[in-house]
Amino acid sequence: MGRNEDGGWGAMTPQAAAEFLRSGRLPERSFSDTLRELYPGEDLQERLTACFARGEDALGVESASRKVRNWLSGRHAPTDREDIFRAAFALGLTEGQAGILLGRCTDCGIHYRDGRDVIYAWFLRTGRSFEEAREFYASLPKPEKPAAAPNASGASHITHELQACFQRVRNTRELRECYIAKLPLFGSLHLRAYAYFDKYMSVLTSPSGDEQDYSLEAVTELYLGMNMPMGRDRSGYTAAQKLIKHGWPNATAIKMIKARERDVPRKLLLILYVVTENVLDTGYTESDEAYISPEERFEDHWWTLNAILSDCGMPTLDPRDPTDWLVLYSLRADSDSMSERMSAVIKNLYGE
Repeated sequence: MGRNEDGGWGAMTPQAAAEFLRSGRLPERSFSDTLRELYPGEDLQERLTACFARGEDALGVESASRKVRNWLSGRHAPTDREDIFRAAFALGLTEGQAGILLGRCTDCGIHYRDGRDVIYAWFLRTGRSFEEAREFYASLPKPEKPAAAPNASGASHITHELQACFQRVRNTRELRECYIAKLPLFGSLHLRAYAYFDKYMSVLTSPSGDEQDYSLEAVTELYLGMNMPMGRDRSGYTAAQKLIKHGWPNATAIKMIKARERDVPRKLLLILYVVTENVLDTGYTESDEAYISPEERFEDHWWTLNAILSDCGMPTLDPRDPTDWLVLYSLRADSDSMSERMSAVIKNLYGE
């Protein structure tokens, strides 16, 4: 289901949306699908197996073959970024394609404040091998863990500046110099995603714009629960139900993110966009006008949310992903709010 079919989203009741998700009719995009889209060659399995069967940490032909077969059959998907980069090198993917592959598996594409990511990206861009990239990265000093994370709202431009800097590098000598010069700016947490998180949470914790009115626990309970059942028991759930429930935010996770002890997950940004309807100030927006149709309003939210995700280095909305499908359904809200629309689907989806 694509963007131009938003009439289907508008006409579908929350009960019908929940049944559609539960039924398994959504053609979910697997890691295997993504691999085949990026590399349509008939030797996909052979190239991946050969790559993982050799090298310093070689699995051996039998183990490598089993790993790749599990990927291509849809039984498993990699979560280790090293494995994903290695697959990108094996298939001769571009830097952009590697970012897509990373994003589909780990929530985020190439992170230009991560030392390994920028080195591997440069070696991909210049057509070098995975072995060369890993050896070069191993020879570099590693950043020290900062005592405190930088202020995300004021430093969210750092990622883009680093990306631009490394894209100007012409050879390994310049790459080493650039890396060492920028070493103090490296970090594993995503500043731009945190900047959005901080703005959205400020809207929810201080709805009047004055002093903080709600605790993080209260915000989680009032706004982010959305009828999602608590607890870890997922017995009897369909694949879509498991995927939507997995990683749903709770108060503990929100506190850790606020304290910069954990990164901002993509799912949380999506939920915060729906809950706040991206209303970050009281300024005029044309989408609030009565003459704007629900379809036009949906289109505006589609592009705005994709722009936010892209700005954070995260994959854009994919209607074949159950959580993204639910978000897109919620964006099509008309008389009710987006959060009410999402909550209604979740209530019907899990029978609560």
